[in-house]
Amino acid sequence: MAATLVRPRRGKIVAGVCAALADRFEVPRAFVRLGFIFFGLFGVGEFVYIVLWIVIPKGN
Repeated sequence: MAATLVRPRRGKIVAGVCAALADRFEVPRAFVRLGFIFFGLFGVGEFVYIVLWIVIPKGN
């Protein structure tokens, strides 16, 4: 079963958004990070990242 959607305190690079999504959907963190880089080229990745940073709670 997948973990709940929370930003981890360890194993993160910036805010833990990619790590939280990767842990929740059980995919490698590198794939999620590459996805944000790809969508960042089109200008939506940064906006989505910031919104998720605000919305996803920080883990214990």
